[in-house]
Amino acid sequence: MKNPSLRAGLAAGFVALGLLAGCASSEMKSATAPASMVNGMYVGANGMTLYTFDKDTAGSGKSVCNGPCTANWPSLFAADTDRAMGDWSIITRDDGKKQWGHRGKPLYYWIKDQKPGDKTGDGVNNAWRIAKE
Repeated sequence: MKNPSLRAGLAAGFVALGLLAGCASSEMKSATAPASMVNGMYVGANGMTLYTFDKDTAGSGKSVCNGPCTANWPSLFAADTDRAMGDWSIITRDDGKKQWGHRGKPLYYWIKDQKPGDKTGDGVNNAWRIAKE
């Protein structure tokens, strides 16, 4: 190309496109669901089964599993930079930490599940359920 201003304009356009593509990919990254569906149930990034607690009220923005309860039922924690999307919500726990919820219900792991695919927490105290769609 012999026209320097056209060349500069094209170069600026390509730089702008690259910046936009970078922004789009980082938005896509932050919009990733915190859990995935495996064999009809939700699992965390570690592959471990996720549960809901019948005593939690959907949409309340609260977890009633606090204190000693969290020793057996660790939360699916959310980072401060995570954002709610679609059926995925974020609640603030009594201790100030952020926790993921699905359809308004906080999500938990069960301490006695030892490996991915374990689902020994289903039905514990007739109050804990596998998180499903």
